[in-house]
Amino acid sequence: MALTGLQIFKLLPRTNCRECGQATCLAFAMQLAAGRASLDLCPHAGPEVRDALSAATEPPIALVRIGGGERAVEIGHETVLFRHEKRFVRPTAIAVTVSDRLGPDDVAARVRAIDNLSFERVGQVVGVDLAAIRHETDRVEDFAAAVRAARKHSRLALALLAPGDPAALEAGLEAAGVDRPLVYAATEADWDEVTRLAMRFKAPLAVYADGLDNLASLVEKVAGLGHRELVLDPGGRTAGRVVAEQTLIRRLAVERRFRPFGYPTVCFAGDADRIDQIMAATVQIAKYAAVTVLNTADPADVLPLVTWRLNLYTDPQKPIAIEAGVYEVGRPGPDAPVFLTTNFSLTYFCVIGDIEASRTDAFVLPVDTDGTSVLTAWAAGKLSPERITAFLEQSGIGERVNHRRLIIPGGLAALRDKLEQVSGWEVLIGPRESSAIPAFLRTRRPGQARREEG
Repeated sequence: MALTGLQIFKLLPRTNCRECGQATCLAFAMQLAAGRASLDLCPHAGPEVRDALSAATEPPIALVRIGGGERAVEIGHETVLFRHEKRFVRPTAIAVTVSDRLGPDDVAARVRAIDNLSFERVGQVVGVDLAAIRHETDRVEDFAAAVRAARKHSRLALALLAPGDPAALEAGLEAAGVDRPLVYAATEADWDEVTRLAMRFKAPLAVYADGLDNLASLVEKVAGLGHRELVLDPGGRTAGRVVAEQTLIRRLAVERRFRPFGYPTVCFAGDADRIDQIMAATVQIAKYAAVTVLNTADPADVLPLVTWRLNLYTDPQKPIAIEAGVYEVGRPGPDAPVFLTTNFSLTYFCVIGDIEASRTDAFVLPVDTDGTSVLTAWAAGKLSPERITAFLEQSGIGERVNHRRLIIPGGLAALRDKLEQVSGWEVLIGPRESSAIPAFLRTRRPGQARREEG
């Protein structure tokens, strides 16, 4: 049973040393009780205190690792119900199915295609995380052959989908070797056999039951055998039921510390139309699914999902930023124009894209503004003439160009005179919106000539 903040406080050293980042030990205890702090932050907590508090302060949702080595995917360890309370920490793992009806060559081709579902978004590479091998024939040998082919040709961790068939799961686990695939699933009919099987191979195990009451009962049985790396499937396959079940599981785990639901969950997007799959997966990602399973491997279907997931799992209190520095568009020479912007990712990639559209080789200098946009940074004093001048000197851009002309965003026009005075650079006022950069370059031609068309 979870301890209250006051109960935790009585066990702490109560030194009020503030080394944990909190003003008092009582405040730290409250953070521990809410699952928003780790006991590791307290340097004065001895072994006895740690033992006493370990169960009470561990994250309300267990950490589960699927796969091994570089293939490993971690899910769980979430601590909040709402993103604005802190943040969601482990993005939903996206799995794409591979049927064992396919021959080994077709399995290899499909898993390679799944591996290639990788995209660069705002400077980050995102994509699919799991290949889910689905048992659809009546031959255990087909399932094992598909698992072997997937393991050989894919860099992804595996999930073995063979509910109700322990023999197929055993053959799949033997074919997967030491890769710790997610075993789907222990059911009311075979939970004892499948749980012992997963424990023998040290593999994480999904537990399926139709409805929350049945699921809680079955999880207690499985956990009673000693398996703690569990993934829950309450059986919902419609959007309404998924939202209700996933919300209740998360709420009971985080707020009530209801241990049978203290595990990550898995959802299935179904076999229906591709658009319906995307809509289902979108709901599942939004409502706490730790794993969502798709059938489609079309990049056009997966791209919006990974983009949605990326947005949802960013820190709402910290804008996505890129590293400040000197970036090249094309092959800029010493007479290339120099653009200044901020290191807010959205701003930076808009500027880069619009310069590329103009077919002009250029240097782009994003200043470190803690990931804020141009006007926000200016209002906060993070784009002052002094800071810009210091950045120009530190970047070394002066040694890479044979001119001293700097193009600043139109929103910073008020800085021109002071910036010219402080930096010694000629300052050109660029457009307020980056979309106008191609037209600006056509009319102003502030540096290098545009590249030849074609």
